[in-house]
Amino acid sequence: MASFTCQDCGKTFEVPDATLAKYKAGPKVGVFTDGAADPNPGPGGWGAVYVIDDQIVAERWGHEPHTTNNRMELSALIAGVSLVPEGTPAVVYTDSQLCVSTIDKWAQGWEERGWRRKGGEIKNLELVQELYGLFKRRPELKLRWIAAHSGYRWNEYADSLATAYRRAKR
Repeated sequence: MASFTCQDCGKTFEVPDATLAKYKAGPKVGVFTDGAADPNPGPGGWGAVYVIDDQIVAERWGHEPHTTNNRMELSALIAGVSLVPEGTPAVVYTDSQLCVSTIDKWAQGWEERGWRRKGGEIKNLELVQELYGLFKRRPELKLRWIAAHSGYRWNEYADSLATAYRRAKR
């Protein structure tokens, strides 16, 4: 089992070796992100892994004691973008259709209306603004949806990072 130490809290997290061995399908290049909260809201985590030619180049993960799955998905995407060097083209994958729609369909209009939407408040506004700004400044990055829990190796790995807080050694 691979273990990692959180830079924020000092806890050790484990990602089962079987996570990589079990899954082979899916893209071999890109940034893969995931977020989770269980229960929702409740304790949660996020993970991001940057892969080139089916090899890990960089990864980040984190957790919060009380959060929501959407906050963790957005946090994973923000962290994932930071893994890619400026000017390097990459596809950033998320299994959150809400995040893809937020950035690709709605955020531009919200920004044009002073970060307001017709139906009320924009949830997680500070994270939405940060992520939208990152994608605006980094046109070489493309955001794409990938199906969750479909056996895609690096999406499963990102999920394992996002849920590592559950396996933390205290």
